Amino acid sequence: MIRALALCLIWAVPAGAAEIGVPAGDTAGGTGLARAIAAASPGDVLKLAPGLHRGPVVIDKALTLDGGDGAARIDAGGRGSVIQVTADDVVIRGLTLTGSGSSHGDIDSGVQLTRDAHRALVENNRIEGNLYGVDIHGAEDSIVRGNTIIGRRDHRMNDRGNGIYVWNAPGAEIDGNDIRYGRDGIFANSSRRNMFRNNLFRDLRFAVHYMYTHDSEVSGNVSIGNHLGYAIMYSDRVQVLNNMSLRDRSHGVMLNFANGGDVVGNLVRGGVEKCTFIYNAHKNLIAGNVYQGCDIGIHFTAGSERNGFTGNGFLGNRNQVKYVGSRDLEWSVEGRGNYWSDHPAFDLNGDGIADSAFRPNDLMDHILWSQPAAALLTGSPAVALIRWSQSSFPATLPGGVLDSFPLMTAPEIAVPDDVAAMEDAANPPWLSGNYDEPEIDPLAAH
Repeated sequence: MIRALALCLIWAVPAGAAEIGVPAGDTAGGTGLARAIAAASPGDVLKLAPGLHRGPVVIDKALTLDGGDGAARIDAGGRGSVIQVTADDVVIRGLTLTGSGSSHGDIDSGVQLTRDAHRALVENNRIEGNLYGVDIHGAEDSIVRGNTIIGRRDHRMNDRGNGIYVWNAPGAEIDGNDIRYGRDGIFANSSRRNMFRNNLFRDLRFAVHYMYTHDSEVSGNVSIGNHLGYAIMYSDRVQVLNNMSLRDRSHGVMLNFANGGDVVGNLVRGGVEKCTFIYNAHKNLIAGNVYQGCDIGIHFTAGSERNGFTGNGFLGNRNQVKYVGSRDLEWSVEGRGNYWSDHPAFDLNGDGIADSAFRPNDLMDHILWSQPAAALLTGSPAVALIRWSQSSFPATLPGGVLDSFPLMTAPEIAVPDDVAAMEDAANPPWLSGNYDEPEIDPLAAH
């Protein structure tokens, strides 16, 4: 509350500040917008008239650029970033920003916040057709909210820019943006204390991509029809809370070398491959999530240890859990396990806990995962005999996931009607088979 009040005071128009109208079009001696910025004093508000304003422009003092309802458009003509900010306390609001350059080296963007642009506010803009949408490049305590960011589609997905790129920008908040096309929705690298919440991501490679970004939160976001929903990589103490991954291609949530975080209250459904992939990730709490309709509910591998699993719902996945290992893993916390749609359980005392433990995979699963050709024997009497023997004599099992206290009722996560409609309408090219992009390896360096 104190920080929010302080930011409101910072972004309020200071006493004595001028409100300056900026007409559209060019004027003698250069663009009207560039001349207005040069002539303005810190704290002034530049009100851009509807129409085209020539860019690129650099804001080197604490100004507000206000386009009202988006009818004022700044176009960079294919050169550099449409707006580059090199001063603290700048506000960019209500504009349409187009026409950046195409240099990945320079990170040509709709808005580029440099390391000298702390406490920037970028809100309610339409940022379309730029290489990157917003580049927060070392600008601490900046806020990007309520923007529509539509990336390019003129290159292969891996060669496009990100909707929002966060590099070494502690305290950055990205809230309520609608991000579509381009490469990743939000790519955060070497940062900390970031908050990404209530954003919508569609038709991207990754919705949220974390690399070396610690002590941060990803909450309330919706990912629809992307290759991968939420990739938390080499990042510690990240809170992944109440997000949705709907019809994403490979994984809904991935933890790769991610430790000490909470993955709670997320819905992943309709994925082609894995609802969740946990790879060499330790001391995480995985609780209250729903994994539904994937080929694999959770793929758990690479020595991940001391993770807690409780209150999750595994609903109609072809394989609920894929774990290839010899250790016994208990997937319950303090007497409360998870719900399994394929567990034929009873609850005679009515306490909500099944009367029998559940193993989501057995020896035959291990054989089939390690020797795919053995799938030809799946319906044979020999396989049926092995599975019957294991159920009758558990001591023959080689280790694996055990839920000693499975739940009788699945957790429920409601999907708003407008989000469900977008999920139903999603038809990414890889889903229809009309797709020639190279496969994306989520464990590779990006």
